[in-house]
Amino acid sequence: MDKIKIDYTECFDYYNGSDYAFAKKEVEEQIKVLENKSGKGNDFLGWLDLPLSVSDSDIEEINKVAGELRTRVDFVVLIGIGGSYLGSRAVIEALSDSFNAYRTNLQTPQILYAGHNISEDYLSEMISFLADKNFGIVVISKSGTTTEPAIAFRLLKELLSRQIGQDQLKEYIIAITDKEKGALKTTAAEENYKSFVIPDDVGGRFSVFTPVGLLPIAIAGFDIKGVLKGALKMKEICDSNQPLEGNIAAHYALIRNILYRNGKTTEIMVNYHGKLHFVAEWWKQLYGESEGKERKGIFPAAVDFTTDLHSMGQFIQDGTRNLFETVLTVEKPEKELRIPKDARNLDKLNYIAGKRIDEVNKMAELGTMIAHVDGGVPNIKICIPALNEHYIGQLLYFFEKACGISGYMLGVNPFDQPGVEDYKRNMFALLGKSGYEKETAAIKKRIK
Repeated sequence: MDKIKIDYTECFDYYNGSDYAFAKKEVEEQIKVLENKSGKGNDFLGWLDLPLSVSDSDIEEINKVAGELRTRVDFVVLIGIGGSYLGSRAVIEALSDSFNAYRTNLQTPQILYAGHNISEDYLSEMISFLADKNFGIVVISKSGTTTEPAIAFRLLKELLSRQIGQDQLKEYIIAITDKEKGALKTTAAEENYKSFVIPDDVGGRFSVFTPVGLLPIAIAGFDIKGVLKGALKMKEICDSNQPLEGNIAAHYALIRNILYRNGKTTEIMVNYHGKLHFVAEWWKQLYGESEGKERKGIFPAAVDFTTDLHSMGQFIQDGTRNLFETVLTVEKPEKELRIPKDARNLDKLNYIAGKRIDEVNKMAELGTMIAHVDGGVPNIKICIPALNEHYIGQLLYFFEKACGISGYMLGVNPFDQPGVEDYKRNMFALLGKSGYEKETAAIKKRIK
């Protein structure tokens, strides 16, 4: 199998032929709208062509800069929020050893994350941890003024300056920001940081195939060319010129919208492999921020199985029947581990002695799927042949393409996020930011 595959068998009982025929016609129209760039938000569709438009020289430059930073530091702090860090973290976590944080003989720096929250304890503990460490910073922000990453950058830059001196910062800080404007662009130019550009026509949550995602992935030691080749493979599979029957992104958009129209308003992303946790976190942002508008949208949730079967499993099995599940399964794990036989058999596990752990996991997956389907929860299954750069690239592009189609089927603009600005306005008003005086007065009156 040279590509990810998707199976809708366990959804067939939840729609009829006329549902499918209507949605099929609709999805064929929306693929053309997306690829012709004639729909809402069409000025943010640069991500469609990234697997082709990232050149060999771009890759070479990213790898060069990543390699230079790797030789200087033991830790790299990736500063960003939302799409500025989730895509790269999804790939890095999926491909890394689960216990890298505890190993001391790594050939690549450990990646730490900041700017994705405003927790005083988290930032204080990070500063304390890095106080005697050799570290560098990759800061990602289009404007440079987004509150969470801007605070983290100010704090960590101050720490780094104390440790190595202001004059050396340019060797240890890389900025990924706007081509021409913004606070971070100005800072990078004035302080001579190496910088990369966030393309104007690519929104943050679709930016994993730009330097936003590729540079951190390269710093972590992974093959960004392989990631892009996987994305290109999926772009070819999901092209509008291909028969719809083979276009798995279109079919995913089609089926999830049929289920939504039939009352299945919450989609749960399920994984049976712990390394896919942040793939689900990235997916939640991609779909939540793209589709949740105008009182519409499928609510994206995520669980890690079998762990969450012992917490959320009861609700999924017997709770409100507005759910469907999309299951991520990995066909072939990288390692092999078998269950030993025990002469005393006090734990009663000898019935599975000699079996691979993955076989037990797969039977848990199958048994759970059968139980949930019997309990009224349709299941979509996405099979990933293995966890490597090629298939991760395929998976992320698949979700991006399907998201654009699905958003258009919902009748919203999948490429803006007007609702995100509401909390920012309130926060700025409460903090007394200049220019928000009217809002400050109004909100203070309200909270009295």
